[in-house]
Amino acid sequence: MKIGFAGLGVMGAPMARHLVQAGHEVAGFNRSPQKARVWAEATGGRFAETVVEAATGAELFVLCVGNDDDVRQVVADALAHLAAKAVIVDHTTTSARVAREMAALAEAQGRRFIDAPVSGGQAGAENGQLSVMAGGDAVALAAVEPALMAYSKAVKHMGPAGAGQLTKMVNQIAIAGVVQGLAEAVHFARAAGLDPDAVYEAVSKGAAQSWQMDNRWKTMAEGRFDFGFAVDWMRKDLGLVLDEARSNGAHLALTALVDQFYAEVQSMGGSRWDTSSLAARLNPPPETMSGRSGEV
Repeated sequence: MKIGFAGLGVMGAPMARHLVQAGHEVAGFNRSPQKARVWAEATGGRFAETVVEAATGAELFVLCVGNDDDVRQVVADALAHLAAKAVIVDHTTTSARVAREMAALAEAQGRRFIDAPVSGGQAGAENGQLSVMAGGDAVALAAVEPALMAYSKAVKHMGPAGAGQLTKMVNQIAIAGVVQGLAEAVHFARAAGLDPDAVYEAVSKGAAQSWQMDNRWKTMAEGRFDFGFAVDWMRKDLGLVLDEARSNGAHLALTALVDQFYAEVQSMGGSRWDTSSLAARLNPPPETMSGRSGEV
C-alpha cells in the first residue's frame, strides 16, 4: 500500500519501519524534521517535509502523535490530499470525543477514520508485538488490517468510533491499579526485612502474577525507572479516563487516587520516569535518577 505516517517518535518510528520492511511504500512525517530524515535514511522510507507531502495519494494514513489537538491538526491538514476512500488509522491515545469528531469529518469527505490506540509499549513497537484496540467502520478496518499486522500481534474491533479509545482507557485503569499494588508490595517486603528477589520467586508463579510484576518488580525494588512509559503520559491518559468517567457515571476512586500519586511523583522530578515509579513515593530513588519515556 501507499502509506503516510505522521509521528516518528519512540513508538511511531519502529511501527513505520515495520511497514517499510513489509514492502509498503511509506512516507514519514515528524514535527521535528530531523527525526523524519534520520528515520528515512535508516529504513529506506521516504522523508516527508510536511503532513500534506506524507498524505498525498496515500491509501492508508497512520497517526502516532501527542494529544487531541495534534490529531485534529494533522487530520485537517491531511484529509483532502488522501486517495479516494483512504483509511486514516490513529494510534494516538486520545479522548473518545475527538475520535468521533474525526470519524464524522473523514466520512464527510469520503474517507474513513479508525481510532486504534495500542498497548505493548516501546518494546512492543520495536518487536512488532503491539495489541491494537480499534473503533470505527469494521469494513475499513478489515481492509487495512493486513498492513497493521506488520507491527501488531492482535487487532481487535471494539465497536463504533470512539470504542477503541474507551477500551484503551480500560487498559490504563487496570495498569494503574496493578502498579500501585506492586509499589506497596515491594515497599512492604522491604519494611518486613524480606529479600525482594526471593519474594518475587515465591509469589510470581501464583495468583499475584502479572505482566507488570514480571517486567517491573525487580527494577522497582532497585529504584530504576529510566525506561518505559512516562509518568507525564500516564497522567494525560488518566485525565482522559477521569473526564470520560464524569460523563458516563463510572466510579473510579482508586484511579483518581493513583492519578494523585503520580502527581506526587511529578513533584519529585519524575515526570519522565517510567510509570512503575509509583514505588519512588515509598522508596525514593537516588537524587541523580533520570529517565526517558515511550507512548504505550
